[in-house]
Amino acid sequence: MKPHTAPTWLALACATVLAPPTRADDTVFDLGTITVTGARAQVGEMPQDQAGSVVTRSQMQQFGRDTVGDAVALLPGVTLSNNLRNEQMVYVRGFDARQVPLFIDGVPVYVPYDGYVDFGRFGTGDIAAIQVAKGYSSVAYGANALGGAVNLVTRKPVSAFEGDAQLGAGAGGERKAGVNVGTRQGIWYAQAGASYREADGMRLSSDFKPTTTEDGGLRENSDRRDSKLSLKLGLTPAGGDEYALSYTRQDGEKGQPPSTDPASARYWRWPYWDKESLYFVSSTALGGVEKLKLRLYHDAFDNEVDSYTDASYTTLLTSGRGSVSTGRSIYHDRTTGAAVELESRRWQAHLLRLVLQHKADRHRELDANGTLNARYEDTLRSFGAEDLVELAPQWQLSVGAAHHELRPDEVYSTSSRYALPSSSGATNLQAGLFHDLTPLDRTYLTLARKTRLPTLKDRYSQRLGNYVENPDLGAETALNLEAGYQGRPLAALPALDVEAAVFRSRIDDKIQSVFVAGGSSCSSSTPCQMRNVGEARVYGLELGARGSVLPWLDLGGNFTAMKQKNVSNPDTRLVGVPDRKLFAYAVVRTGAQLSWQATAEYDSRRWVSDTVALGGFSVFGLKASWKPLPALTLEAAVDNVGDKNYALDAGFPAAGRSWRTDLRYAF
Repeated sequence: MKPHTAPTWLALACATVLAPPTRADDTVFDLGTITVTGARAQVGEMPQDQAGSVVTRSQMQQFGRDTVGDAVALLPGVTLSNNLRNEQMVYVRGFDARQVPLFIDGVPVYVPYDGYVDFGRFGTGDIAAIQVAKGYSSVAYGANALGGAVNLVTRKPVSAFEGDAQLGAGAGGERKAGVNVGTRQGIWYAQAGASYREADGMRLSSDFKPTTTEDGGLRENSDRRDSKLSLKLGLTPAGGDEYALSYTRQDGEKGQPPSTDPASARYWRWPYWDKESLYFVSSTALGGVEKLKLRLYHDAFDNEVDSYTDASYTTLLTSGRGSVSTGRSIYHDRTTGAAVELESRRWQAHLLRLVLQHKADRHRELDANGTLNARYEDTLRSFGAEDLVELAPQWQLSVGAAHHELRPDEVYSTSSRYALPSSSGATNLQAGLFHDLTPLDRTYLTLARKTRLPTLKDRYSQRLGNYVENPDLGAETALNLEAGYQGRPLAALPALDVEAAVFRSRIDDKIQSVFVAGGSSCSSSTPCQMRNVGEARVYGLELGARGSVLPWLDLGGNFTAMKQKNVSNPDTRLVGVPDRKLFAYAVVRTGAQLSWQATAEYDSRRWVSDTVALGGFSVFGLKASWKPLPALTLEAAVDNVGDKNYALDAGFPAAGRSWRTDLRYAF
């Protein structure tokens, strides 16, 4: 294989539409992208259209997606939900956030204790693109990418001075502002961003029926506030080397709406949800055929949840066990890690990558008076290798293997004292065959055996005395099979991108809750335990198309049909994901300055528990955009035009009809 001739295999769906990048996509931070193994003129170059695998910055702005959760929901196979902690949850082909972890520039950022992350706390103002891997993903992501990975690629300047600013307002007293500036000066560049989002709450549909815990109108205890500061400094000496240091600070505060079912209502507030991160990433050429890549990172998560007796939120709830006995649960999580990648073109027709990773996680839980001091620490090590083999000019074979080892370092709590459990391990294997029909059309077939090692919460949480710990819990495994096409098949419509994929996943040793000695509910008298007992099957179809069909008209959309089956226990539902999802849009340009957009989304019913299913729904949106100057855009939009009363989880209705306005200026 000659240098710079192999196609890039993004660890998304490994099915990329090749198209010239737009100006917005030129700002992608190349070091932050993840590839399977391959190279183009620049590793991680973002094509203009990658529906189903990448959300570009222009798409986030087009559809008004201010959070990562809202942005990735544009893609087929991706479902947005929420939970009783007022967190945005993302499912990728039925896999949740623990099984499809979140990364920023290739650095894992999920919370060490439970593996989750609130996608609603991550804004998109400083994000250039979002890569979404489904099933088959690079070994460079490391452990726990059972069903894929979500990677946020930050922005990078390309001019001597550039930037943009945004102001916005919306229903529920929403107000937001953001600014990003960057400079490229010879061999160095700098990027900085700041954003602020705040709302008094979320307005419910007028069709909502009041209950004793929710009277309608502005949703009870649904206020939120998020601020973010990001800084990046990079060096690009001769020879294509690059070194970048990034710092990010996120501060959040939010209410947690109580369930509209009084029997399930909790009166919680989060006085802070903060994250601070420091990353260093680099790429260094070692001669003419090798390249060394390095990622060093440290993440700090600090948050607190306060429990109250009622909706006045004045008296702390001090009954219960552990930190609940003081009404305040205080969490401090830390992650420190490193990843080293060696890429080699030493052998003809091969592009080989070797990956070594080390990740240390620490969880601390405190109460208000210091009587509780739970401490848990883990070390995770990964070893992996990938090879892209050029079988023929239009045929490539990618193979990879990785081994992950989880070692408990500390387990201590006032209610649990026992010897450290032994280490556990998991092995991943994968292969993908790719065929380029034309320079713009590609077919592929991938098979990947992926794993997820149990979190600290899976192994040690007693859930207020209702569970028994299982420190020897093993890994979940999944066998993901996918076949697909992505390209531009119609000569009459050369700007129309089309994609199709069929997939099937077999999940074994799925971590599920079981009764230790019988019972109908998990309690102190009939406790449950997390065990590797689950066996499930997921299979489905994804279709998508987008592009300009007339000089004044753009059309696009995608459809997902998916079926989940709990083989080991059919009475236990696999929850949170509809069987059908359809998203469509149309953009009409009525002049050089004015355009109109209409969107529609349909979700079929979804199970949210073993006995409760939420009905399907359809929601519609409208937006007008005016560009009085090339650099200035003013937008006004209405979401959920029909004021549909619907929910993504039982007891937690979604927003009714709402409006928003945005003013953006680029310089």
